[in-house]
Amino acid sequence: MIRLIGYFFGIGTTLALLVAAGVAIYIGHVAKDLPDYEVLAKYEPPVTTRIHASDGSLMAEYARERRLYLPIQAIPDRVKAAFLSAEDKNFYNHPGVDITGLGRAALTYVSGGPMQGGSTITQQVAKNFLLTNERSLERKVKEAILSFRIEQAYSKDRILELYLNEIFFGFNAYGVAGAALTYFDKSVNELTVAEAAYLASLPKGPANYNPFKHADRALERRNWVIGQMVENGYVTPEEGAKAKAEPLGVAPRRTGSYLFAGEYFTEEVRRQIIARYGENALYEGGLSIRTTLDPKVQLIARKAMQNGLMKYDTLRGYRGPVKTIDVSGDWGVPLGAVKGLEDVPEWSLAVVLDSSASGLSIGLQPARQASGDIVKERVEGTVSKDDMGFAMRHLVDGKTVKAKSPADVLKPGDVIFVQKNEGSDNTYSLRQVPEVEGGLIAMDPHTGRVLAMVGGFSYSQSEFNRATQAMRQPGSSFKPIVYSAALDNGYTPASVIMDGPITIQSGNTTWTPKNYDGTVAGPATLRSGIEKSRNLMTVRLANDMGMKLVVEYAERFGVYDHLAPYLPMALGSGETTVMRMVSAYSIMANGGKSIKPSLIDRIQDRYGKTVFKQDERGCEGCNAPEWKNQPEPELVDNSEQVLDPMTAYQITSMMEGVVQRGTGATIGELGRHIAGKTGTTNDEKDAWFIGYTPNLVVGLYMGYDTPRGLGHGATGGGLAAPIFKDFMRVALDGTPNVDFKVPDGMNLIAINRKTGMRAASGDPGTIIEAFKPGTGPADSYWVIGMGADGSNAAGGPLSPQANQAIQDGGGGLY
Repeated sequence: MIRLIGYFFGIGTTLALLVAAGVAIYIGHVAKDLPDYEVLAKYEPPVTTRIHASDGSLMAEYARERRLYLPIQAIPDRVKAAFLSAEDKNFYNHPGVDITGLGRAALTYVSGGPMQGGSTITQQVAKNFLLTNERSLERKVKEAILSFRIEQAYSKDRILELYLNEIFFGFNAYGVAGAALTYFDKSVNELTVAEAAYLASLPKGPANYNPFKHADRALERRNWVIGQMVENGYVTPEEGAKAKAEPLGVAPRRTGSYLFAGEYFTEEVRRQIIARYGENALYEGGLSIRTTLDPKVQLIARKAMQNGLMKYDTLRGYRGPVKTIDVSGDWGVPLGAVKGLEDVPEWSLAVVLDSSASGLSIGLQPARQASGDIVKERVEGTVSKDDMGFAMRHLVDGKTVKAKSPADVLKPGDVIFVQKNEGSDNTYSLRQVPEVEGGLIAMDPHTGRVLAMVGGFSYSQSEFNRATQAMRQPGSSFKPIVYSAALDNGYTPASVIMDGPITIQSGNTTWTPKNYDGTVAGPATLRSGIEKSRNLMTVRLANDMGMKLVVEYAERFGVYDHLAPYLPMALGSGETTVMRMVSAYSIMANGGKSIKPSLIDRIQDRYGKTVFKQDERGCEGCNAPEWKNQPEPELVDNSEQVLDPMTAYQITSMMEGVVQRGTGATIGELGRHIAGKTGTTNDEKDAWFIGYTPNLVVGLYMGYDTPRGLGHGATGGGLAAPIFKDFMRVALDGTPNVDFKVPDGMNLIAINRKTGMRAASGDPGTIIEAFKPGTGPADSYWVIGMGADGSNAAGGPLSPQANQAIQDGGGGLY
């Protein structure tokens, strides 16, 4: 019997050895093709890039996988406890593999069943980082081998850190930090026990526990995790019971742009980042981008621009509804499918339910739940005839028709934009998306930092950025560049030029420019020419000093890269952008130093290292090892001086006159020290105003995207200047009224406003003018460009006709 037992024992031992040898050979074979687990040491997952305003406000996030990487030390214990309880309660005790669970999974598979889980957190790290999702025994074996090796190479905390930052939670959220923001709009430090437990329930199958489609299943799974946390001693039974009683409380975070007024700015930054670093850096690199945008200034700019565009547009009548839908049944569903303007939150879409002589009955577009489902409750309201008064002039087949009743304008089923009346629960005013567009830039003239950018009425409607991408003629707003060139090259603000008819002959072509109002004023000073925006004087001035000089200054100021040296270009007929024009005016505002417009202050990589800084100023002594009563270090401004500081002050003083008594006089009502210039292009296709205080430059234009006339009399002073004025009234509120600094050495002399000659004390019609050292008012009267072709053939002492022109010549208005 003993021999028999020994015989079977020998056979069993042999078989066991053969099996062990077979397993060893199999494992050895499998192990040959294992990936290198050491790559985990250099793990850099795709991380969300975040764009911030200058005050730190989050503007936008960009990611293919929404993830924020957190070191294990930054993850709260209750969050770690939730995941350990849900996934691997023995994580800190096993060697990487749960032998019992693995055996059970293998037995099920051999028996013909599906490949099951039972994986430890270490195994999930091995699978997620190094293997495929193939469901096979070989993959499980590889997973187990790698898990043992990973456990030997890395600490438990490092393995848990990798796991918590890699796992997928649904809704494009990866990692626990990204999931906390996506599901609860919270940081991981703010998560409650119930919220942490719900997140821990998701890795098993995010779609299975979707909080909107499978709320009951999600709640059941979350409560099971809470129960495990209690059983494992991480929370008390009382805390567990309280957590189970809480609702899921999922509050999804908004994606895309968060600062609703800054979409154009954000998109411009996105394009710059891609151009600088490429798409992968933007969507996977985890960059932290601090921009120059000032949220308060941006909101002011957006409101001023939108109000100005709407004011112009409504005066031209109503163009009709957005579309028409069927309201015979449940109107909420078709209305919910109509795209609104997400970045104009004051407006709502509505459908006309009834129209009569007194007004409209409307149904508001239903809100959407986080799941995307339309809320079933329907909200209704009214629009009175008075609150849609502008629509009583509406367009039919391109012609304006006056309506007697709202019912003549809109009918049931028409989809419209409305805005709730202030202080009312259910009364609304009719709104219309303007056809006219425009762009606005606000900039710090000393640094080039763009504080605000408005690229159009609505980014949702049109992503084309009219502040940076639209090429438009600046019209008369280009004239200060011409006058700056003159002042920098021997002319003075008191130089006198003939404002009279002129004909320019170029080959077989004849050009006869005119002033906007068609009148002439006779001889007048440069100051008068820019204050009244006289075209004839500007052409004569450019002709007298030569267009090559104008071209040089236009390119030096950055208005154009290459400007054709033709006289019409002196009147702003070349195309440029708002950004370039505002940058040029910044040179005049800051004393003549070149500036580089910037939207980005600083870029940091995922580790917090600064990889880009806009401010290139040097600072000697800023990093002194200790304080030894040395003077405070000063930033060294290395900007190029492109304009004489005295010239910059002279042109600024002249443009103050534009605001005080010239084409921009409406802005003078603010009572501020502001310099600026209007601009109106041929056939009134564009209306411009660019102006500045010592510390803020703002420029804008209005015009149709496909240029066409804005209407007779539509000028920069009448359309653009009021928008500038509305912006400045709010933006400068509470700030000191700082005057422009007069450069040392300049002489302030009283002159006669008409003749430009020195005025005696008490003389009428005098003005204080700034002169550079060695210059001053002329001793004898001299008029530039008396010839009919702009030449100085007839220059010199005044003729009787010129004298007469001085006495009663018509003054320009624009």
